[in-house]
Amino acid sequence: MSEWPAQPKVLGTRVPRVDGPAKVTGQARYTSDVQLEGLLIGMILRSKWPAARILRINLDKARKMPGIKAAVAVQDGPRIVRYYGEELAAVAGVSRQACEDALRAIEIEAEPLPFVVREEDARKPDAPRVWEQAPNAPPPRVQETGNVDAAFAECAAVIEGFYTTAVQLHHPMETHGCTVLWNDEGITAWASTQGIFSVRDGLAGALRVDQSKVRVITEHMGGGFGSKFGPGVEGILAARLAREAGAPVKLMLSRFEEALAVGNRPSSFQRIKLGAKADGTLHAFEYENYGTAGVGAGQATEGGGGGADLPMPYIYRVPNRRIKQTTVAINAGSARAFRAPGHPVASFGMESAMDDLAVKLGMDPLELRIKNDPSEIRQREYRIGAERFGWKEKYRKPGSSPGPVKVGVGVASATWGGGGSRRTQGEVQINPDGSVEVRLGVQDIGTGTRTVAAVVAAEVLGLKPEQITVKFGDTRFPPGPGSGGSVTSPSVAPTVFDACTRALEQLQKQTGVPDARGENWRAACKKLGVTPLVVQGQWREGLSSSGVGGVQFAEVAVDTETGLVTVKKIVVVQDCGLVVDPLTAESQVNGGVIMGIGFALYEERVMDWQTGVVLNPNYETYKLPGLADVPEIDIVLLNMPERGVIGLGEPVHIPTAAAIANAVANALGVRVPSLPITPRKVLAALGKIPAPKSSAA
Repeated sequence: MSEWPAQPKVLGTRVPRVDGPAKVTGQARYTSDVQLEGLLIGMILRSKWPAARILRINLDKARKMPGIKAAVAVQDGPRIVRYYGEELAAVAGVSRQACEDALRAIEIEAEPLPFVVREEDARKPDAPRVWEQAPNAPPPRVQETGNVDAAFAECAAVIEGFYTTAVQLHHPMETHGCTVLWNDEGITAWASTQGIFSVRDGLAGALRVDQSKVRVITEHMGGGFGSKFGPGVEGILAARLAREAGAPVKLMLSRFEEALAVGNRPSSFQRIKLGAKADGTLHAFEYENYGTAGVGAGQATEGGGGGADLPMPYIYRVPNRRIKQTTVAINAGSARAFRAPGHPVASFGMESAMDDLAVKLGMDPLELRIKNDPSEIRQREYRIGAERFGWKEKYRKPGSSPGPVKVGVGVASATWGGGGSRRTQGEVQINPDGSVEVRLGVQDIGTGTRTVAAVVAAEVLGLKPEQITVKFGDTRFPPGPGSGGSVTSPSVAPTVFDACTRALEQLQKQTGVPDARGENWRAACKKLGVTPLVVQGQWREGLSSSGVGGVQFAEVAVDTETGLVTVKKIVVVQDCGLVVDPLTAESQVNGGVIMGIGFALYEERVMDWQTGVVLNPNYETYKLPGLADVPEIDIVLLNMPERGVIGLGEPVHIPTAAAIANAVANALGVRVPSLPITPRKVLAALGKIPAPKSSAA
């Protein structure tokens, strides 16, 4: 088996992002930046009905509008739409104004149908069916181990809780979309995507074109969080418009469209009964959960799918357990995978129950976790984090913090896979002037993967990262995986290591230089003559693995007069195998924690039950953390080179919300069992205002 160098020179050093200068100077080109000769603007007509039978779509008037070059229907003939915003037709024109005029000219004949957008309404026997041939809430899927009822009778302490989370929207900074050129040579699509090859395959299949005739390019992209796999309806429509118009078409979604039709994290309604022996050993677990994935579970990815089922009892082993879960269909856009699918929601439910049980037992919640968590890595992380955070000094009886602004602390944990793809390939080109190019058909979605590749190449070749040119994001390069499930770095790093190792060996053999690294590099490369050396590589065994933990501690201040929650500090203790670049790794931790704060305190899709419209579709009304909301984030990375490279982007997001929720409960002495923890919910938990009705829809 291969191993990383025992005494690395570049690996593990703090290397700034190699694409940082391009991004801060505006030179980095995103999909929306692509400008082609004769470029047209594409726009989509969406359903104004949350449910309707579409009888006829007439595009004749739209095609005759000034400046319009193409118009297509999503589907010919009658059809049923099942949510507000579902795609009906699209146009391409010389300007946005021309497209908007044309969309208004499209004639739609439709019969509105009954609809439902709230889970509690959709579960009623007389609720309108989202899918005619299936109930909105099918019978639950049941898993049972041991004798649950008898086990609860043997417990010294039993708690029951009902924990809910709202639908969360991806809302990446760069919206979904493509710029598509279709000519005699085939299709070229500049896509904002997490998977260039899945976009290629999706376009080829939908448009009945050979995959060899489709090229997908993603130079830079502005976030996806699991929602950008495959071309999407918008990408296919852009290609169809480009074919009909005989000109390139750029179709980028608006912020409103982002809230309607391109994915979300499902809601959850988790009823948990948890029991333990007198010494705190977990003994019995009963769980019922339902949530909505809208009209369906959406796209599955390397990191999981978009369904509402959760991995319970999460990180803990309970010998006697009964688990019932179902997904409730509503007339809303389909869910898609969302950063660590299922895990942040599961962590919130289970970790809340653990803290509630600790209170019932009169036990320190950290000690309860240490007693029941089977992971050796997390056991180590608990102890490191507790000392770093000052848990013994800070933890106090729930609700005992003095004054109107109460301080509380909480802890929560995570688990994730994060392994690499064995199918990843790459190539290295060494030029006679000593310059080096590394090429892989993966995409850097903003996580610093280019820098990881440059660091690995520099380590193997004895160079500096800035001497390496990394080229990603083109299906003409050797194939790589989609960027989901935290698989990218553990796929890329072993592949670059393999390709560079082979290239170095070939260079030394071809030039007769026994060690071409470092000071000998340029002299050896000069001996290549005029022909560059191009060497292929592939994912190499032993340089990556999977399976990480992660523990986070949170400290919050809660104003009991206003209900405002302020996160004061988060301590993160995280393993990720070999830390290739601490600077890039810490950036991923910061991003994951900040997104977790949004899930805990701010983010919630709000829908109008009378119209089926998303009422908070933009950054003004859909609340996200701002700079003033970001606390001190203290990061401890456990460097384990013997485990190889493991993905980091998702596990660091998982326990944040749960840790914050537990800290709020510790501060108040009562639990706010619903995310996001808004001031209204805090005041309701304190009995100062009536409890809000369920709005997790």
